Amino acid sequence: MPRKPDFIMPTDEEDARINQGIALDADNPELTERDFRRAVPASVIVPDLASQRRVRGPQKAPTKTLVSMRLDPDLLERLKADGPGWQSRANDILREAVGLSR
Repeated sequence: MPRKPDFIMPTDEEDARINQGIALDADNPELTERDFRRAVPASVIVPDLASQRRVRGPQKAPTKTLVSMRLDPDLLERLKADGPGWQSRANDILREAVGLSR
């Protein structure tokens, strides 16, 4: 199932207007081949910033446990068919199936 099934490609006319707007934006010019040849990695210019890795810290109060389980493809497809939030909906379905309520 595609992640963005409602994505609409611009028409040729819309694309031309978008590109014209980009070309007219003096504050944000399109990069040229020369710009790319002169580019330097961030790790060379600001090594302290480039070497920092941001990681998510531990949850203050974990409310759920991470598990790994195998599901039939058609079941997973059906759960995902309703869109984002499918994992929470699956959790609710399982709670109801085993007789737990909130």
